[in-house]
Amino acid sequence: MQIVFALVALVVGFVLLVKGADWFVEGSAGIANKFGIPQIVIGLTIVAMGTSMPEAAVSISAALRGSAEITIGNVVGSNIMNILVILGLTAVVCQIAVQKTTIHYEIPMVIGVTILLAVMGLQNNIISRAEGVILLACMVVYMLYLLRLAKRGVVENEEMDAYANQVSFGRLILLVVVGVAAIIFGSHVAVEAASAIARIFGISERFIGLTIVAFGTSLPELVTSVAAARRGNSDIAVGNIVGSNLFNIMFVVGITAVIVPVVYQPTFRVDSIVAVAAAVLLLVCVYRGRVLKRRHGLLMLACYGGYFAYLLLA
Repeated sequence: MQIVFALVALVVGFVLLVKGADWFVEGSAGIANKFGIPQIVIGLTIVAMGTSMPEAAVSISAALRGSAEITIGNVVGSNIMNILVILGLTAVVCQIAVQKTTIHYEIPMVIGVTILLAVMGLQNNIISRAEGVILLACMVVYMLYLLRLAKRGVVENEEMDAYANQVSFGRLILLVVVGVAAIIFGSHVAVEAASAIARIFGISERFIGLTIVAFGTSLPELVTSVAAARRGNSDIAVGNIVGSNLFNIMFVVGITAVIVPVVYQPTFRVDSIVAVAAAVLLLVCVYRGRVLKRRHGLLMLACYGGYFAYLLLA
């Protein structure tokens, strides 16, 4: 019965995380819109951070309770899963066009910050507060780059304009408050349940963080990417994943390390290599034709299958 309760709690935690992030983004974006903040700024800040909220909440909660392997495993595992599984599945549904700037700048940025995280962690097996500040500074630089890029050609989101005008200010505030509460409570429940499952089955928190927790906190990206592909906006999928991976490292690990230094176990060396390799594979697949095709998606899913097998046997 203990395992049943733990699994139910894990699912409840993930549902709260996903819905909480959705409510937070909806309410925050609506409030920003009412104050006349440009849609591009909303998209680059509130919405982008909102999709990384589950990772941030789980990582901070895990770090505070001493479950360091879940903290780093969640971020590294989410980044691996975002590329190999989510983009892989999306590419199988339909081929994905990739913007030139994403190929030449943003994917290389993912490779760079993933290597930076590994170097920071493996130096003394900890991500210090100073290193957390460095990661947050990198995020600020990245957002300034995005803002400059977006100013070259921006289309206002009329749907959000209409939504913000129809919904009362009080309701938007309520969505933000309830969303944050759901994220905080959901992250606590998810971490506790994941740790309990690890203890029951005698498996490491590293494995739980890299697989189950990573999948649960990647659900917003999965839903967004597949929905975008089905609507014919497949180019949004890669931008969503690449942006999420950058935020996961620079924002999630950065803010977590500033709050409490994060232990980086030597066992994450292999996982970090896989995370870098996944980003390199994405770059190689799209570099020439600027399209992620079905065969690329199948290759990515096969690579994740091999990595998952390694985790089971390790």
